[in-house]
Amino acid sequence: MRNLSLGSGRRNFLRTLGGGAASLALSRIGGAATSGSTRQLAGVFPIAFTPFTEDNKLDVDGLAAEVRFCNKGGVHGLVWPQLASAWSTLSDTERMDGTEAILSAGKNGRTALVIGVQSPDMAAITRYAKLATKLGADAIISLPPAGVTDEKSLLEFYKQVGRMTELPLFAQSTGTMSVDLLVEMYKAIPNFRHVKDEAGDPLARITDIRHRTNDELKVFSGFGVQTMITEMELGFSGHCPYTNLADVYSAAYDLWHEGKKREAFDMFGRIQATASMMPVNTIDLMIARGVFRPGTKVRTAQAVPGAPVKRPAAPPMSHEQMRNTLQKYLGPYLKA
Repeated sequence: MRNLSLGSGRRNFLRTLGGGAASLALSRIGGAATSGSTRQLAGVFPIAFTPFTEDNKLDVDGLAAEVRFCNKGGVHGLVWPQLASAWSTLSDTERMDGTEAILSAGKNGRTALVIGVQSPDMAAITRYAKLATKLGADAIISLPPAGVTDEKSLLEFYKQVGRMTELPLFAQSTGTMSVDLLVEMYKAIPNFRHVKDEAGDPLARITDIRHRTNDELKVFSGFGVQTMITEMELGFSGHCPYTNLADVYSAAYDLWHEGKKREAFDMFGRIQATASMMPVNTIDLMIARGVFRPGTKVRTAQAVPGAPVKRPAAPPMSHEQMRNTLQKYLGPYLKA
């Protein structure tokens, strides 16, 4: 498999997008954009954890439980696999099996499911997009290729990904991807209408993005969603936190968009208070909440370039202590 973070891989990628593109020309897979789904691509869309058993095997039952947790908790969407899912550590088989487990578990639920298709290998991206379409995903998402910063090349890359399916396409911006590039992608790629913006300062960019695309390119936040109230004030369409408290984030979102902004402020404040007491970005909270089994492991995820400094680590707690603390302070607001 080609590694685009290496110089030779980067050159191969650029050649693929240039004169050699014909050999990898990608046709549409076809099918309805959402296979008849009416689930909306707006709201709280946590990035799913990827659970593993103690012997390092993908826990597909755990993935399915994560989907059921989101459905029960009134969470608007779920995204897998992305950076917080440690996508680059997954084998091709794990990607395919995980996609099948997630889409099967969420088939009749209200939670929209977005499947990550990024890979150093364009043929693998094609397989993932085709499977997502076949199994009824609501959208696909892709990070840019590692090591590629030339914006003409990035535009051609996303054009190819967009042609693979009629499903809505999310792009996750990173590094130096400019607003100019996102606007050009919006104009050139019919199914690119959503971006998870983690390039530069998203809070400073969103007004420009909305204005230059007539508010049709919908912006989702990342970086752990530590500024959710400000994000909603600025008009972000969605938010991508960790899964642990996604039901509480969703309650804050729903209150805000019902016009109950003071109540939304208070709900988000409960998340911030919880974060001062225990880590809200690890699987330990998912174990404490009974979603994952005791002993569940994760692989190391990549750091996001330019991400804000994380909160200081909260004092360590056992899973039982976490569970008791959540019930004591958040019990009435936990839906799942």
